[in-house]
Amino acid sequence: MFWPMLAIALGFLGIAVLGVLAVKVFLEVQRLGRQVARTTERITQAAEELETAAVGLARTGETLR
Repeated sequence: MFWPMLAIALGFLGIAVLGVLAVKVFLEVQRLGRQVARTTERITQAAEELETAAVGLARTGETLR
């Protein structure tokens, strides 16, 4: 009777450990998703600023002709 109870207890502990690890992975994936979204916004903003600067540079080049 001891061995079946030990097997059940170890099985339960194994599932509990997997559950804790799943929660940790879920939280890290959420954090990574937020960081990717933030970085995407920064890249979009930098691209818009670069486009604005390029337009201004093109206008300056046209006035020099």
